[in-house]
Amino acid sequence: MLRSSAKRAAQGTTPRLEGRRIVLRPLDLSDFSEWQRVRRTNVDWLTKWEPRKTPGHPDTVENREAFRARCAARARERQLGTGFGFGVFVGRALVGEMNINSVQRGPFQSCYVGYWVDQEQAGNSYTPEALVCVLRFAFEELHLHRVQIAIIPRNTASRRVVEKLDLRSEGVAERYLEIDGIWEDHMRFAITTEEWDTRGPDLMRAWL
Repeated sequence: MLRSSAKRAAQGTTPRLEGRRIVLRPLDLSDFSEWQRVRRTNVDWLTKWEPRKTPGHPDTVENREAFRARCAARARERQLGTGFGFGVFVGRALVGEMNINSVQRGPFQSCYVGYWVDQEQAGNSYTPEALVCVLRFAFEELHLHRVQIAIIPRNTASRRVVEKLDLRSEGVAERYLEIDGIWEDHMRFAITTEEWDTRGPDLMRAWL
């Protein structure tokens, strides 16, 4: 089953990932109204942790066509195997996103994972549950060797996610990414397939 899922992923069809309480699936145009509501509500909660919007480009939160283009770009990434974006849903409610970015093949076989959650849903542990789903997908279906997560040190909410899963810290990368106009240091966390082979069954039992 895992091999067939990997084949579907390589062909650009991302399977639904299911946890104990959540479902992860790609966003599409029908999600725009819910996406807009959640992002508008969380503008102050999220903006300080994200890159600034590109001047002159339409806002995906306010512009339906820009959101359509965003969904289409994610679909192209899936088709190319370079990225896999998921909305995180509890029932029909969008509670956040979790994205596999910058998939590298060849000798690296690695990716980065980024995520955000609706402030009203923070504290429900939906994000660590979603992260275990994504780790299983990355290692068992995409057959990557390494997954990395980079977090601004003062972003305690994001740090709690990796701490709950006890992911390995690899130190601080200085001035690593430009966030909200500032080159910010990031704490780097990682897990490899060897670690997943050892820890994955326990993580899945605990969270999925």
